[in-house]
Amino acid sequence: MRRNDREVRDRAEIQRILEVAKVLRLGLTDGDYPYIVPLHYGYVYAGDVLRFYMHGAKEGKKLALAMSNPHAFVELDCEVETTGEGDIACVYGANYASLMARGEVTVVEDPEEKIEGLKLLMRAQTGRDFEITAQQAAGVAVFRFDAESYSVKERKKK
Repeated sequence: MRRNDREVRDRAEIQRILEVAKVLRLGLTDGDYPYIVPLHYGYVYAGDVLRFYMHGAKEGKKLALAMSNPHAFVELDCEVETTGEGDIACVYGANYASLMARGEVTVVEDPEEKIEGLKLLMRAQTGRDFEITAQQAAGVAVFRFDAESYSVKERKKK
């Protein structure tokens, strides 16, 4: 990371950022070009591994790409705010918090893991716990992204 002064290592602060952000961008490989799709997510630490759960249709481009190549990238950001004032462009900047991760995406087949992933997603998005039935879980594809590595940055108001 080029700007070490903005790096976030504190796990509580990382979790705060994960809770504030509501959308991540999942980057998949589509031949010679990246394919990026914004998704709602849930997350959990599985030991030291940061794991994201997302859902989508049981058919389509995202599913096909995830099944053909597991290498993926995730980005999320929150608290984005333009700073600066005046007639000179170079005095402007931004406050923000962001996370970037590389890892592998898989399509979850296990019905119990699908249910748990969807529960995590609903908790992260609404702050509430929901019961998810096997029938509800069967109606969607659930994607799991395991971060091999990630970095978190934050630039706060002065």
